Amino acid sequence: MMKALIVEDERMAQAQLVRLLKTHFPDIEVVQVTDSVRSTVDYLAGDPPVNLIFMDVELSDGDCFEIFRQVPVRAQVIMTTAYESYALKAFEAGSVDYLLKPISAEELARAVGRCRERAATAPAIDVEKLLAFVAGRQPKNYKERIVVYVGEQIIPVQTDRIAFFFAEEKANYLMTDEGARYLVETTLDTLEQDLDPERFFRISRGAIVARSAVQSVSRHFSGRLRLEMKPNPPFEPTVSRARVDDFLKWLE
Repeated sequence: MMKALIVEDERMAQAQLVRLLKTHFPDIEVVQVTDSVRSTVDYLAGDPPVNLIFMDVELSDGDCFEIFRQVPVRAQVIMTTAYESYALKAFEAGSVDYLLKPISAEELARAVGRCRERAATAPAIDVEKLLAFVAGRQPKNYKERIVVYVGEQIIPVQTDRIAFFFAEEKANYLMTDEGARYLVETTLDTLEQDLDPERFFRISRGAIVARSAVQSVSRHFSGRLRLEMKPNPPFEPTVSRARVDDFLKWLE
């Protein structure tokens, strides 16, 4: 019996991985789920009987590599990420497997199989090698897709198809260039950091827009700007006064 820890800050992604493991791997017991660097460090500091960890790369309070810097990790690790190019580099660093979101049963089986094989000769990952890779990693890789959940369905939406993100009634949404609307669990603050700033701009506290969706710009009252966008947004597409100069430079 393998004992697994899941490190994931998206509630639905947590549930999906737990469901996949219960369905396809009855010999893997999920003993704990954590959702941040801090909670994971606190849990691992107690030296729990964990020999397999599924770990999201980007967490709400930092990247997962901070965990390795703060506490010993004595287990096989499978990283989960939406950053395809980054995942490949992490895998090449050795001693770490990875899964691209949304996770499929087939890819999960392959990753778990490789971890079982490695566990026979190396019970834990090579942390020094991993951190050496992280120290020399390339500039930040921005999200290439956003995973959304519709009922039991998991849908990856490519970022180049997204027109804007917006907040509405304490929830966050994205809308594609074809007008499809999806609920997203990630906050706008986190999205602002994860998206390519060449392609996306946060025009206000409640909206992030893609350059490709901006059709025209006009002056608005109080020194703000009003955007004409396609598709038509379900919010007032105005650039706040404090962001006008930066927006115009970005648009150029």
